[in-house]
Order: sequence, then C-alpha cells, then structure tokens
Amino acid sequence: MANQTPKKILVVDDEADMRWILTNVLKKEGYRVITADDGKKAVQKVIENNPDIILLDIRMPEMDGIQVLEKVKELHLSTPVIIITAFVDIKNAVRAMKLGALDYLIKPFDNCEMLLIIKRALEKKALDDEVKYLRNALEDRINLSMRMGKSTKIDELIDKVKKVAPCDFSVLILGESGTGKELVAEAIYRCSARKMRRFVAVDCGAIPETLIESELFGYERGAFTGAYKRKKGYFEAANKGTLFLDEISNLSKSIQMKLLRAIQNKKIAHLGSTELIPVDVRIVCASNEDILKLVEKGTFRQDLFYRINEFRIDVPPLRERKDDILYLANMFLNEAAEELSKKIEGFSEEARKLLLLYGWPGNVRELKNIVRRSVLIADEIIVPGDFPDELKKLELNHISIDEIDHLVLQGISWKELKKNHQNNFEKQIIEKILKRTNGNKLQAAKILKMDYKTFHTKVKELGLDKNQLNK
Repeated sequence: MANQTPKKILVVDDEADMRWILTNVLKKEGYRVITADDGKKAVQKVIENNPDIILLDIRMPEMDGIQVLEKVKELHLSTPVIIITAFVDIKNAVRAMKLGALDYLIKPFDNCEMLLIIKRALEKKALDDEVKYLRNALEDRINLSMRMGKSTKIDELIDKVKKVAPCDFSVLILGESGTGKELVAEAIYRCSARKMRRFVAVDCGAIPETLIESELFGYERGAFTGAYKRKKGYFEAANKGTLFLDEISNLSKSIQMKLLRAIQNKKIAHLGSTELIPVDVRIVCASNEDILKLVEKGTFRQDLFYRINEFRIDVPPLRERKDDILYLANMFLNEAAEELSKKIEGFSEEARKLLLLYGWPGNVRELKNIVRRSVLIADEIIVPGDFPDELKKLELNHISIDEIDHLVLQGISWKELKKNHQNNFEKQIIEKILKRTNGNKLQAAKILKMDYKTFHTKVKELGLDKNQLNK
C-alpha cells in the first residue's frame, strides 16, 4: 500500500478505548483512520471525508448505528459499512445487513478477522466502482452523442472528455456561442470522481462587474450596502464538487487576479473579511473567444490562462460538422412537436437541403430555435416556406470545397440549387466543382446531374473554359 494513496477508514464508536485500539491496528496496516464518537459526528465525517470503509458501532447515545446507516444510504453513498456489535445485539446486526451493511463483527473480535473483512470489502468496492464507472462512461458517451451528434468530430470530442474527466485537471472549453460548451462541462462532471457533489455553473458575462466578486467568493454582513447577512459564494457552494465558469473572458483583470489566487491557494476570503476559508473545487472554464489571443492583447492574465488550461477541448461549430445537422434537426423537431402537441411528419427534401446549405452562425442553439419556430408554423411537414428569411434567401457565394463535397454526398443537383437560390452563385459553384474535378467537365456535369452540353455551354458563358486544363 506504500505506492498508492492510503484507504480512508472511518471508525465510529462511543468508547474511547475501542477507537484507540482500532486506530492503532489499522494505522499499522497502512490505512488512514478518521474517528467519530457519536452518530451525528459520524454523518458529518462521512460527508466531509468520503471514506472508503466505515466501521460502525450499533450502540451509541442519541443517534445509533442503524440511524447512521440509514443516513448514509439516504445520501446515496456506496461506501461499504461494517457493523460492530455485541452478541446480544445480533438482531440489530441482521437488521443492518438488510438495510445495506456489507458485513458485521461481533465483540470481542480477532484483529486478523477484522482486517480480512476490510480487505474483502475494499476489493468488492473496487470491483463495484469499476463496473459502475464503465457503465456510467458508456451511458454518458451515449447521452453526449445523443445531445451533440454522431459525427467523427463529436466522437473525437467525447474521447477527450473521457480521458480528462477522471483526473482533477482544470479544463478550458473553447467554442463559438451555441455549440454546446456547457453540455461538455456537465459531461466532464458526470464522469468525474466528484459526480456525487455539486455542479455549479456561473455565467461570468451575465453578472455585473460590481457583483461578481461577492457572488464568486461570498460576503460578510455589512460588507456593502444591502449586505444584511453573511452569504456563501459559488466557490463554497461547489466545495468538493465542480465549478463551471462560463465566458470567463468577461472577467476584469482585478477579478482574474483574485480568481487565480483562489485556484492556486485553494482558499477564499469573503468580501468584508480577512479570514481564509479552505475550498476544494475542480475548475472547468469556457469561452467563445480564443483566450490565448486575449493574453497576447494583454486583456487576460497569462498566469491565469496557464492555470485553467491544463487540458483544452475545442467544440467545433455546426458548419464544420454538417453530418450532425439533420440528426439534430430531427431531434429538435420531435422535442418541439411533443412540447406543442403537434404531429409533424418531418422535413421536406427541399427543407433538408436548405438546412445543409445554411452556415449556422448561431450553431446548435440557432438550429434548435429555428426548428422549434418552424414546428409551430408548419402544418404536417416542414417546408422551406416555414423557415425564416435567412434560410429562404440563401446565397452560395462563400461555399467551400468541403461543403460542395457534402452537398454532392447528399445528392443535390444543379436544378435544385437553382430552384432554391438566386443566380449570382453560378460561377462560384461551377468554378469550385471544376477545381474539385481538376477541370474535367464531364465529371463535373455528372456531379451536378447536369446535361454535358448544357454544362459545357454554361462554362463558356461564364468564361471558365479558358482556365481549365482538362477539356
């Protein structure tokens, strides 16, 4: 056990001699021992220390061992509990087993017997934790995939979440507004060792500059006008859990300095007090700006950037993962249809093409809002006329080669492009298709499902034939 973190054992017994004996025996075996002399203190020690094993005496004043066991189970903790009892209390020991205790020891017991039971309990807990972790990891992967998409880029993002979640690294999540950064932060929390504690999300851009310090760190009564009583801040609320600071780039330099100190020292002070309060939180941050560029500009502290950037996850914009668009659109359609109690069959072919062609500057959030609005307007199926103007008046002036490839895979034709868009896109599209085919007009015509002669004529009209090598 010398090469690993010692297992924590909470010994709960109102007899000082028994606590002393157990503590010495367990410490000699390399365990870290925490003690409590009554039931109420035991429950508090469980909450504060999250022990690996609890040795719990049944007979105690005020709050007995059965009540402590019931409280542990109410907290949904999986900590193995080994009951310590006298022979006359064997009925209570059996009752404790029915309530979820793992095993029991009858006083006076042999130390070797106790150590063997503890060893078996730890082995069982390790196995149960591994099975639970694998099950939760699979469920969280499925959940994140269901909410964000099935594309390769989302698979890569999920792999990063799975790697960083179990450790205590601070994580910086970067991505445009509406891409799902908070979903990623929540997934990291759910897959972490802190998942039984709180996840506290703070939108740093939504809190006024004059209030952000008191909200993060708390304040004392009388610290400022209106501070009528002592209040804990977000750091204390997230103690032992995860603190998610969204849009952290909105913080001023002075708050950045205080945040850095809190993260480094793991201590905070209420506004209006000099008393330092220990806090243990995992920091996950997000921003829609490239913080490294802000560091170069001098608007974000370099030392804070390195502190929060122990592991970075970039959330790709929706336009870079078009494989997710129709999947997400159908998911949002079903959600909106259920919310509005409407029966909508789906999207027309033309509507699907528009969804794929649009650039989605507002990302997944914009897609959800547009689909929800369209479900409200539509009759039985969503058609282009149900979309807002920004989709109905699409231009293809800035369409990329990758987007052309995606449209080709979706089977879009020249006729369909002309039907849904104005004519000033023709030259850009044909030019890019010809670049994709290295100037092969026959292949380009096939891609656009266009008659070769018509295509050849169009190329001449647009003056593109002079620049192509393969005739």
